[in-house]
Amino acid sequence: MILAAATNENLAHTSNVLIYSAMAVYMLAFFAHIFEWTFGSRSKVARTAAALTSGGASEDAAAEATATVTVKVAAKGGGTTVLERPKVVTRSASGSRNVPDGPGADGGDAQGDMWGRIALALTGLAFLIAACGVVARALSVQRAPWGNMYEFSITFSTVAVGVYLALLASRKLNIRWLGLPLVTTVLLTLGLAVSVLYTASDQLVPALHSYWLWIHVSCAIFCGAVFYVGAVATLLYLFRDRYETKLIAGEKVSAFATSVLERLPAAATLDKLAYRVNAAVFPLWTFTIIAGAIWAGSAWGHYWEWDPKETWSFITWVAYACYLHARATAGWKGRKAATLALVAFACFLFNYYGVNIFVTGKHSYAGV
Repeated sequence: MILAAATNENLAHTSNVLIYSAMAVYMLAFFAHIFEWTFGSRSKVARTAAALTSGGASEDAAAEATATVTVKVAAKGGGTTVLERPKVVTRSASGSRNVPDGPGADGGDAQGDMWGRIALALTGLAFLIAACGVVARALSVQRAPWGNMYEFSITFSTVAVGVYLALLASRKLNIRWLGLPLVTTVLLTLGLAVSVLYTASDQLVPALHSYWLWIHVSCAIFCGAVFYVGAVATLLYLFRDRYETKLIAGEKVSAFATSVLERLPAAATLDKLAYRVNAAVFPLWTFTIIAGAIWAGSAWGHYWEWDPKETWSFITWVAYACYLHARATAGWKGRKAATLALVAFACFLFNYYGVNIFVTGKHSYAGV
């Protein structure tokens, strides 16, 4: 028999203060990202792209812009030095064309880069504060800090930022451009958590006192964070792909759309990133569902009962499986596959918000 520990109200209050403090720092990071996007300068590639939108540049100018992306400089000893930023990406799905990453994909001029560094520093600080808030919540009840929607939300947002910072630190993927949409989403998630989903720190029902709570739910949180990165990359891919198509066709693009979209990586880069992160985390999502079934078997006596949460977890799995299969099929690359990826992420969101709030099932004992 498991005896529930008493709730430490002081730690619970400390957790709440830390979460609100993290929101304040995230707000400062949000404004810093806005300044970065506002003051970041345009490279020659971006200026030529802007000229193309007004019909004032020739094909030779466009070729010159592309050529400046891969400049080779003679080095001592007969070698060459390749300037790698911004990188040229070829999109075969839309015909043979080379489209460079936008200059804002990894920073702009000195002023824009300064604001970007400030934004990253503030994001890292807010992450640490939020992580302490999650830990304090766990210590206040001496259990995993994801027993209800409020706890899941604060943990999910913290893990999402952690994934972003880890990818930046690894230097394997340049996703600095993700900072603004990430911080915006985190602020919305935390705002909803503290205003609508808040649940006082308390113990859980006996069925949730299991080591599977640590395994199953932690995997679900991590998968959701990575799926979020893939969804943002996919959504921005659709906008960037349309922007590139208009440029190639010589159609006019608004100055606002140009100023925003030129700072993103090329559509092919975004498409590749979305596919890689979704494919990488899909096996873990498969394990998450299997772990949930094993836990259900020990808690309810049946591995699968088509509970709404189970059903929508499986629907989400099928949607992502269809997306990955579609990417391997020549006729479903590009925008069609991207749309399917967004549908899959929408299923994940409904499984979390829709099922928990509007549908009653065996998972309802966790509360909101």
